[in-house]
Amino acid sequence: MQKEHFDIIVIGSGPAGEAAAMNAKKKGRTVAIVCDLESVGGSCTHYGTIPSKALRHSVKEVMQFNANPMFRDLGDARKLSFQQVSKHADRVVYEQVQMRTDFYDRNRIPIYKGRASFLDKNTIKLVGKRKKLSASHFVIATGSSPYHPPGVDFSHPRIFDSDTILGMDVSPRKVTIMGAGVIGCEYASIFGGLGCKVELINPAASLLSFLDTEISDALGYHLRNLGVRSRHNEEFEKMEYFDDHIVTYLKSGKKIRSDIVLWANGRSGNTKNLGLNLIGLNTNSRQQISVNNKYQTSVKNIYAAGDVIGWPSLAGAAYDQGRAASNAIVAPDECYHVEQVATGIYTIPEISTLGATEQELTEQKIPYEVGKAFFKNTARAQITGEQVGMLKLIFHFETLELLGIHCFGDQASEIVHIGQAIMRQSAPANSMNYFLTTTFNYPTMAEAYRTAALDGLNRVF
Repeated sequence: MQKEHFDIIVIGSGPAGEAAAMNAKKKGRTVAIVCDLESVGGSCTHYGTIPSKALRHSVKEVMQFNANPMFRDLGDARKLSFQQVSKHADRVVYEQVQMRTDFYDRNRIPIYKGRASFLDKNTIKLVGKRKKLSASHFVIATGSSPYHPPGVDFSHPRIFDSDTILGMDVSPRKVTIMGAGVIGCEYASIFGGLGCKVELINPAASLLSFLDTEISDALGYHLRNLGVRSRHNEEFEKMEYFDDHIVTYLKSGKKIRSDIVLWANGRSGNTKNLGLNLIGLNTNSRQQISVNNKYQTSVKNIYAAGDVIGWPSLAGAAYDQGRAASNAIVAPDECYHVEQVATGIYTIPEISTLGATEQELTEQKIPYEVGKAFFKNTARAQITGEQVGMLKLIFHFETLELLGIHCFGDQASEIVHIGQAIMRQSAPANSMNYFLTTTFNYPTMAEAYRTAALDGLNRVF
């Protein structure tokens, strides 16, 4: 059996794996990638972030076209099927794979196709192949997969998870989504935007309860406008399967009939077949790996990053975690722990938040004030027709320090990063005064910061 040795072997080619491999290679180490998919990019590129956001963009464009009076002369409103809009996602995935493959080629990082399994803390085998690889260090970046609860038949052609939904070959009129987390809410808005009736089953009392209450309420309102009915405080009991529909039974006694069911209630780390038991590495109930603030596992030469370690399970954070994990090996002084992460939720409209909510500050008895800018009052939003939404800034009543940014509406995930840059500064540079002493281009969405700052400071002075 062949055996090759490297300084670092990265298992997984998603955002965390790619960042870890590129960073270590550029710092002069010998690096190899093990990829269990046909092409690089991980679940992020093939099943998660990229295709779902490309799909959302296509749906949003159709919605904008149908709502724009400029296009009335072209005929009646357009209705497209899920399969038609998903073609755009296929193109984006292809372009992403080509680009990322080129990264590895240019940096001369070999890619080994297959599933890795540890033999000992320095050796892995590629399952089903006569190939062993050894390394001084490993970075596990295998990502996560949708959770499949017992008692649900995912082999049925009308039961989907967030991975398999992209290959759906039916055109549903009514959709039941089990789970109202980020993924559930995103797909609820996608199907709602396509004209489907959506039943969103939520075990919690409100949508995305980690959000500022005002933002969560706004999301619920706009989902209702898209034909989404949110059923809160509901728990799944069983399903009844038919050739052309599914009946979902809830513990409250309710029965819901729909064309398809999308199960979007949780994800598990991809660690099941890694042979971690052979090296004494344990996982939690979600098959995730515990790491310290250097992304080091309990096995000293093995590190982990990305969704496989849990929070925050975001592609952008995974990139930084992967880079930090490889720095912990090759440049310890440059290793940093990812902590301040903006949440991007690609519903229609989208949401992005960072920092404290009003609820949290109230519980902590911290004096604060709020400033708001409504998109409908900004020139740029009036020009583009994207007038739904607002920017909400929460700041300390006395020091004026920016404590929280909550944005709902078009480009929210872009807009939040302006405030993020200010929040990361030391006092007094992290003050609301920055937005009053900085000139913003006009018309832009960025000037919403000045409007929100003026609104908030007028309540203090």
